[in-house]
Amino acid sequence: MNLVQPGSFLTLHYRLSGPDGGELINTFDDKPATLSLGTGELAPAIEARLLGLAEGSHTRFELAPGEAFGERNAELLQRVKLALLRRLGDPDEEYKVGDVVQFPTPDGQGAYAGLIREVGEDWLLFDFNHPLAGQPVSFEVQLIGVL
Repeated sequence: MNLVQPGSFLTLHYRLSGPDGGELINTFDDKPATLSLGTGELAPAIEARLLGLAEGSHTRFELAPGEAFGERNAELLQRVKLALLRRLGDPDEEYKVGDVVQFPTPDGQGAYAGLIREVGEDWLLFDFNHPLAGQPVSFEVQLIGVL
């Protein structure tokens, strides 16, 4: 029987639920996911819990607040001038609390997102923390194949 090891290639169904029990990701009703352990497709804490599980196993585990997606970091709350956003993006965009805005990485090859927490007269307060940072989550997994 194959066991999950660092670098294993997995075929699995999984469900990630937030602190309120609401499903955030669920592959059980669709085709299974395939991923390679250690490539960053899952949080390191989740990958660590998968190590040693046998092919065919079905389990669920709870991750403590901050364990899966880190603790909230106050330094990731940043004000951005509206003038800068208008210059770099759509000058007519209307922003409101709860909006998610994509920002290009410095090299222009990727993007990251910020959630608007406050709207000021000439600035927006963005939260660049992962939405589940500092939150407990539960992870259910059914390992279909381990290579």
